[in-house]
Amino acid sequence: MAALRHAGAFLTVLPILALRGRPRLGAARGLALTATAAFGFPLAAYWGFRFAPASHGAVLLPGLLPFLAAFVWWWAFGDRWSWRRTLSLAVVAAGIALLAAETAASQPGAWRGDLLFTAGCLSWTAYMWLVRRWQLGALEVTLAVALLAAPIYLPVWWLFLPSNLAAVPWEWVVFHLIYQGCLSVVVAGFLFTRATVLLGAPQTSVITSVVPAMVALGAWPLLGEALGWAGAAGVGLVTLGMIAGVVGPAPKPR
Repeated sequence: MAALRHAGAFLTVLPILALRGRPRLGAARGLALTATAAFGFPLAAYWGFRFAPASHGAVLLPGLLPFLAAFVWWWAFGDRWSWRRTLSLAVVAAGIALLAAETAASQPGAWRGDLLFTAGCLSWTAYMWLVRRWQLGALEVTLAVALLAAPIYLPVWWLFLPSNLAAVPWEWVVFHLIYQGCLSVVVAGFLFTRATVLLGAPQTSVITSVVPAMVALGAWPLLGEALGWAGAAGVGLVTLGMIAGVVGPAPKPR
């Protein structure tokens, strides 16, 4: 999946590169952004789904992001927390605890996936912090990440990593080249980064508040990952906590 993601993104930005030239970020900055956004976040997420159910990823990946961003923005840039944001952290923590308690016995190895999901969130938060700290443009960042990730990752994947790509129907290969590479990395990555530049990461992360309930509920009929009362309550609490913590007056664009 990571190989298709990076290959699709690389192919997507080649025409843009031909029209406007290569991004001018510098090698060190480009590699730092690639390490966090292109490697740290997606690889931790993909690996985490090997150990934990989709409902866990649905809660932790988007659920922690607004609050990690809020903490980093407070620590690094002096953005203050309102009482609403502070209260929401307690609600999110309660929801995550309920979800973990439900699967602790039935899925004893799920905690490994949860740790990986958390690592992925930390990596994406670091990416947003670098964009803000260096005052970078969204298009330059998106092009740099898409151009650097494939030449670094694909040779390692081809030479050293196990793969069953040959067993996958070509229709699905093309689908994920487009979805994971073009849409997720280039289109969504550009839009999210642009919003982060304009509004700040804590406010932008409000868009992730709809993800946990949608994925957890979808995983029930599609993947057979039924939620008990504790898991359902956990998903609900995390979703409510995210909405309460990040919805509010939008900060002025910087």
